[in-house]
Amino acid sequence: MTTTLLLIADTHVPKRAKRLPEALLRAVDDADIVIHAGDWVDVATLDLLESRSRVLHGVYGNNDGPALRGRLPEIARLTIEQVEVAVVHETGAKQRREERMDAAFPDVDLLIFGHSHIPWDTVAPSGMRLLNPGSPTDRRRQPVCTMMSVTIDERRIDVALVPLT
Repeated sequence: MTTTLLLIADTHVPKRAKRLPEALLRAVDDADIVIHAGDWVDVATLDLLESRSRVLHGVYGNNDGPALRGRLPEIARLTIEQVEVAVVHETGAKQRREERMDAAFPDVDLLIFGHSHIPWDTVAPSGMRLLNPGSPTDRRRQPVCTMMSVTIDERRIDVALVPLT
């Protein structure tokens, strides 16, 4: 069995953008599972993604208020095709991130995070994969806004960074 994931984070609607990009919404429609790694900012974005996603998992971020924190966990855990997945918004500084996350999530195969708005794809010493999809609405120091497409097939994890122009 193959499962397709769409990874997004740091949407910051309506502060950074009035709405989500159409390409992102089309990708939501096509994905088996959508994962949002926090900083939604408004409840309407959560409602929209819930209504369009087959399955939605998400966490709250540092910019998310009480309404979102009441509906979302700080850390989400799920299993996808025998891959243990955790989602969290913040992982701290990039220096020694992999080692710190190994200690914090010893039983995880794939850790999805946000916060920096900077795409990240590395492997920790334990073999855990760390992914940050960047932001679809606020590119910060990146050339373009981004999201990630992930395919999991029999524990194999294939990742594509998807630019949004």
